[in-house]
Amino acid sequence: MNNGKVSRRRFLRTVGTAAAMAALGGPAIEALAAPYERKLVRFPEKGELILLTSRPPQLETPLPLFKDLVTPNENVFVRWHLSDIPTSVDLAAWRLQVGGNTEKELQLSMDDLKKFEKVTFTAVIQCAGNGRSFFAPRVPGGQWKNGAMANVTWSGARLRDVLNAAGVKAGSVDVSFNGLDKGPLPTVPDLIKSLVMDKALEEDIIIAYEMNGKSLTLLNGFPARLIVPGWYATYWVKSLSDISVNTKAFEGFWMNPAYRIPDTECGCIPPGSKPGRTVPINRMSTRSLIIAPGEGEKLARNKPANIMGVAFSGGYGIKDVVVSTDGGRTWARADLGKDLGKYSWIQFTLPWKPAKAGKYTLMAKATNGIGDSQPFEGLWNPAGYLWNKVEPLSVTVN
Repeated sequence: MNNGKVSRRRFLRTVGTAAAMAALGGPAIEALAAPYERKLVRFPEKGELILLTSRPPQLETPLPLFKDLVTPNENVFVRWHLSDIPTSVDLAAWRLQVGGNTEKELQLSMDDLKKFEKVTFTAVIQCAGNGRSFFAPRVPGGQWKNGAMANVTWSGARLRDVLNAAGVKAGSVDVSFNGLDKGPLPTVPDLIKSLVMDKALEEDIIIAYEMNGKSLTLLNGFPARLIVPGWYATYWVKSLSDISVNTKAFEGFWMNPAYRIPDTECGCIPPGSKPGRTVPINRMSTRSLIIAPGEGEKLARNKPANIMGVAFSGGYGIKDVVVSTDGGRTWARADLGKDLGKYSWIQFTLPWKPAKAGKYTLMAKATNGIGDSQPFEGLWNPAGYLWNKVEPLSVTVN
């Protein structure tokens, strides 16, 4: 994106290749629950990703691409909610409007945004529905496996600094965020998310304009997106256009009824039941995934086979990861790799030399910095969120 602009024609040509799979967009796309073909596709600025839907684009990262500590931009998953997404943004014309209950209104160009102190950190971005396809009984929504996540180094301006420049007035209760995407019909709710005032003013909430040292890809929110590290990506509004400071709590479809979980300690209820009270989803659960060897891989007896994976939490770091090669009967502590901070995932490895032929079930279990770990059974909720079960992986040794 050398000139800050991507060809609309080229983008639409690619996005339209599988338009027959599209729903009406907006909330309608959440109805997707039927099985569908998982095929690899290439969209602009992206490598080969797994197609869930083309309009709006939902593209999943194949698990082998998670061998990198930091996920390359071309491998980062894509998830939009509304079908009318920005396919070209002219930086010369783009402005980020900041207003509402503020002393003054701002219209920030990219040059203006870059005048604020630049903050850089590595953080996992993860769709709240990552792992939804594993829920039983089945739940509606995009049927992600485990590839709706990535580990990215983000750079941008602190939201707090931008709000201070606008001058937040007394009586402000929350901040809402809107992007350039729109629904196909006026009846489709615009995707607007909000953060309570105290959260919005936290030091690590940023308006990012770089991912891994380069401009954001168009599909990942160019020219700027909100980053709420440790929380699910539903709050990470893409292609930001408007920030509003509010004296009344913002209420919109994407805060209620969407993206809510049962108001229970685990965010779960008995499978197939309905929650009584719900609360907005926010912080990510602790997760770990074995990346190598892959599911069904064949290994050689008495030869080293390094078990490798990634683990992360909702901003508490990872204290340890244990790995089992016998279906959970025994466990060994894995070695942890380079630590890029509490919001990043960390790689784990365990040397393994299987002595006997046969089938083996590998498992990994992570514990975060405050002692929270992973359940052995899937915890169910009707929206298909918070999936973080210890997942078995089968290999064959010959």
